[in-house]
Amino acid sequence: MNASIEAPSELRVARDRRLLTVVWPDGARDEFSAEMLRVLSPSAEVRGHSEADRKTMSGKRDVTIADLQPIGHYAIRVVFSDGHDSGLFSWSYLSELGREKDARWQGYLDELKAKGLRREP
Repeated sequence: MNASIEAPSELRVARDRRLLTVVWPDGARDEFSAEMLRVLSPSAEVRGHSEADRKTMSGKRDVTIADLQPIGHYAIRVVFSDGHDSGLFSWSYLSELGREKDARWQGYLDELKAKGLRREP
């Protein structure tokens, strides 16, 4: 992925803590639900160390964003209400998620269905 993605000009968490809005320097906006960020976290807990290790997160519909912590000039750590905080969301990864948002979300929903899992806790 392109490592030269510029830092967002704004990161805004909604009052209800369920939505992160990312405003890019060119004015483009991406909106991510807390649930989406949690289930697609780039952490080893979710992604594993290989595709075979990847886990399908279920029961995360009600998760919220507890905190955002800057990591250098390249990423943020999202702390979730369920205690998960090990995923570092680089600007490149957030940009990629924004471009592939619909396909990734549908893939997640399809995976839940195929495994008999639910979004509800």
